[in-house]
Amino acid sequence: MKNAPFFADALTSAFGIRKPDRDPPDSRAFQPSMWPDFLASEPGRPVRVILIDDDPHIRRVIAGELVSDMRIDMVGQADGLREGRRLVSMCEFDVMIVDLNLGDGSGFDLIEHMKQVRPQAEAIVVSIMDDEVRAMRAFELGATGYLVKNSWFGSFTQAVLQVFNGGASITPSLARRLLQKLEQPMGQLPATERDGSVRQALSEREREVLRLVSVGHTSNEIATKLTLSVQTVNTHIRNIYRKLHVKSRAQAVNLAAHQRLI
Repeated sequence: MKNAPFFADALTSAFGIRKPDRDPPDSRAFQPSMWPDFLASEPGRPVRVILIDDDPHIRRVIAGELVSDMRIDMVGQADGLREGRRLVSMCEFDVMIVDLNLGDGSGFDLIEHMKQVRPQAEAIVVSIMDDEVRAMRAFELGATGYLVKNSWFGSFTQAVLQVFNGGASITPSLARRLLQKLEQPMGQLPATERDGSVRQALSEREREVLRLVSVGHTSNEIATKLTLSVQTVNTHIRNIYRKLHVKSRAQAVNLAAHQRLI
């Protein structure tokens, strides 16, 4: 299946590396070398997170885990769409965790708003709905994570760091079902995908970056392989999104696979 590489990251995230036990309270100094590169924040700066969920218990559980990790900076919380939009507009953040059923609106609207206001930020859905249709809708809007509340037994910190470093985080049982739905007939693709114009739109370097994205490499790993800065890699990825008219790595890889760019 052409899109399987994107979801390999998510399955690895769910079943792979676990965070080691913390040191005793008197020796909790953070040691970057103890974490793999793809689970590290930027040197000297934790990953900034906002959390929007109308369930106070869920907020406490998620926030409690995140604030206890020195790689995470919880910069804001909200319990509804209106307050969530305010956070998105006013806070500087890297990752938004959002429920789909908010008291005064839909998390889909908030993801769409976030991508308009802060297109470089990542979104992780945390929802009670184990529904591949809703998950695909979230990914179409630009989300890179979908965690089912009753079925996610991994670390929320791990999920945040996974998407921040260019990966994806999806509840494994949902990811398996999504893999069965990703084959899209060519006749349903937009004309720009069918007429080959995509190949001319991308530079050779952008196609090289996209090939590495398709096999699950993070921005840091791509930067190392191509001897580029992470910032330059992310700029290439943003240009790929713009040229392909997509909002996520999954969409870019899907389109590129159909166009035989990778």
